[in-house]
Amino acid sequence: MIYFLIFLSIHDVLKAEKALKGHNVDMELVPVPRNLSSDCGMCIKLKGGFDDVKPYLDGIELEKCVSYDGEEYRTIES
Repeated sequence: MIYFLIFLSIHDVLKAEKALKGHNVDMELVPVPRNLSSDCGMCIKLKGGFDDVKPYLDGIELEKCVSYDGEEYRTIES
């Protein structure tokens, strides 16, 4: 399962990237997939579980988290 973390601004994306890298999370900064919307156009792609990284995002405004199983995108309640 892949997770996309979508934020309200590029500032929040970069803040989250720094926080996650500081905890050695397997992630990368990527453009938001076309069928998902975002104001800033960039998001974080996680290869691990979303619940594992939630504590590292404290104080960073997450718009939504979307899971992708190779076929379908699903919004995850955060």
